[in-house]
Amino acid sequence: MTQEAYEMDEARRLSVLASIREHCEYRRWPLLAVHVRTNHVHVVVDAPVAPEKVLNELKAYASRMLNQAGLDKSDRRRWARHGSTRYLWKREDVEAAIVYVADHQGDPMAMYVNERRW
Repeated sequence: MTQEAYEMDEARRLSVLASIREHCEYRRWPLLAVHVRTNHVHVVVDAPVAPEKVLNELKAYASRMLNQAGLDKSDRRRWARHGSTRYLWKREDVEAAIVYVADHQGDPMAMYVNERRW
């Protein structure tokens, strides 16, 4: 690592949450749940593209918003090169992922759960 590990304070977590919500709305991807923690993010989204594309777009959009808000320098490295991506084919798997994101990450931080689900 050439930089210290990236940790998000409340302002950064809220910025990342807002960026994810905005990008999903822009792409018309139903956002089912997101939980931004101090050092990682969990997202459950219904998108008609590969999860790796979703991951890359959300990381890029969040970085852009953090830079524009002046919360970090533009050369700040924030995200791991890859991330965990999974296809969720069954309704019960989607629901289990939402519960995991919302209820099994410790105290709530910057979080959104779509109550309408899908």
